[in-house]
Amino acid sequence: MDGFFRLWKRTRQIREEAIRAFWFCTAIFAVVALFFILFFLIQNGYPIFEQVGVSNFLAGDVWNPTGAAPAYGIFPLIVGTLLVTLGAMALAVPLGIAVAVFIAELAPPGARAVMKPAVELLAGIPSVVYGFFGLVILTDWIRVSFNVASGETWLAASILLGIMALPTIVSVSEDAIGAVPRGYREGSLALGATHWQTIAGVVVPGALSGITAAIILGMGRAIGETMAVIMVAGNAGVVPEPLWNVLSPVRTLTGTLGIEMGEVAVGSAHYHALFGVAVVLLVITLAVNLFARGILARVSEQHTATAARVARKRGCGTIKPYAYAVLGIGALGTLTAATDILVAAAVAVALFGAVYVRRRVSAKTGQKIAFGFLYAAAGIVLFVLGVILFDIVYNGAPALSWEFLTASPSNLGRAGGIGPAILGTLYLVGGAILFALPIGVGAAIYLHEYTREGRITEIIRAGVDLLGGTPSIVFGLFGFAFLVLYLNLGVSLLAGQITLGLMILPTIIRTTEEALKSVPDSVREGSLALGATPWQTIRQVVLPPAVPGILTGTILGIGRAAGETAPILFTAVVFSRRFLPTSVTEPVMALPYHLFILATNVPGARENQYGTALVLLVLVAAIYLVAIVIRTRYQRSIQW
Repeated sequence: MDGFFRLWKRTRQIREEAIRAFWFCTAIFAVVALFFILFFLIQNGYPIFEQVGVSNFLAGDVWNPTGAAPAYGIFPLIVGTLLVTLGAMALAVPLGIAVAVFIAELAPPGARAVMKPAVELLAGIPSVVYGFFGLVILTDWIRVSFNVASGETWLAASILLGIMALPTIVSVSEDAIGAVPRGYREGSLALGATHWQTIAGVVVPGALSGITAAIILGMGRAIGETMAVIMVAGNAGVVPEPLWNVLSPVRTLTGTLGIEMGEVAVGSAHYHALFGVAVVLLVITLAVNLFARGILARVSEQHTATAARVARKRGCGTIKPYAYAVLGIGALGTLTAATDILVAAAVAVALFGAVYVRRRVSAKTGQKIAFGFLYAAAGIVLFVLGVILFDIVYNGAPALSWEFLTASPSNLGRAGGIGPAILGTLYLVGGAILFALPIGVGAAIYLHEYTREGRITEIIRAGVDLLGGTPSIVFGLFGFAFLVLYLNLGVSLLAGQITLGLMILPTIIRTTEEALKSVPDSVREGSLALGATPWQTIRQVVLPPAVPGILTGTILGIGRAAGETAPILFTAVVFSRRFLPTSVTEPVMALPYHLFILATNVPGARENQYGTALVLLVLVAAIYLVAIVIRTRYQRSIQW
């Protein structure tokens, strides 16, 4: 009997160790995937660095790989990327922070119930729909308003990317503001400060690390965007003359990859040069995301500062005016170098005027003015969302019919329907979820249930975060190099499903881990005290209450996969196909790609363009709405 008991105990122990090893493999998958992406990009990009030289490649002022004398200088592409990103941040940062403050500090429950879903809906609109709206409406407005030949400019790309970066900045900033202890606010108000003085002098400084991280993450979002930039930036590989000419067309790193990768000969110098561009893009975005991750890791430290640290900060207070003066002079000097002395002087006068007015007006008047700006910012966001939705719904509704939703396209998409594109999108999303869900849930289980914080955990989390910050076009290039060419899967449904699965994997890991964190430790301890094994505790006690959170993450992953174009651009899709694929080795149609080609390459298809945009928008919005409803019901029903 004792021998049987020892055998049973040993068998159970081996089973638990095997399960733990399996979950570890799923957790390390994100790190392995990131390594493979880096390896294949560097492997395919190295020949161009060897041929041209790193300095010539980065600093060369001409990008003309198809010329009689090919030129591979990406400096104009880097400048275009930076200019578009800076323009987007100039719009998104003040507007995003203002909206975050409004939601966290001012909005009544009814307004908050409207603003938060509005921001989430902005995040859920596919980038190709943003690009389509920008191409049809925004560029035309710029052309007419500024009397230029084409509205496809740096300004159009910055405005569009600024709108797209808003949800990230608002969401992360609001979380940071909400994390500031309530006692800080109460102490400030008790000392006689107004509500606005408390926000500006206590709450925002207390949340500054998180707000900084939000700005950096928004910047990473703007740098990594592909389809919208291709559609509105003009795609001219030149440095604007003068540099501040916002009406000049520009070309970005991501736009170059999206435009040229589909037409390049595999193995040519042009092919390797594009992978070199991808390496530079990935290095930039990884650096941005690492910086943001480091800042977010220190957010909590500002709320646990000791008195000594506070005293040291106060002791340094006399230095601050001089530091601000040096920073101001440096910023104006940089602005003068980038533009001219008149622009810098105008900016300086505006800043000094703002400071003068701020010191002259009373606290109550200043509060009214500040709150007016915050309400205006919230109104602008709602207005932008309303304009986008109204334009697409109003112009797309007439195209909707049963035939449009079920038939195959004809006459290059000008007639017929989008039935194969709808089903192809569902096939791609379904396969991506089947690939990513077990790996993502398993990784979250290992990170939260089987291991403590340590070096291995830090590496895995860093891999997950960096994989989540990788631009979607880079996933597309990796899928093309590894799946399509190396594994010889060809442009196929399977290659697209795996590529999309890799892209949404970090989302599923993060949301699942948050769901597991919501289950109290006392529940686990009670199960283990009754003799259950760790896996029995996880399977029977921890996972059931975490299912709604896991389901929310899954739906969010579905929504993102359904709206992405860049990852499937070179791996899975064709523009027109009359019949559905009979196997996973065949290519498919997809709504985002179909809309992109209709909008950029097929004149005279306006009604079907809007109809396709509306169907894609409704599909993705419905997916996100389901996730919001599940999350809300779960938050209301949970009782621990």
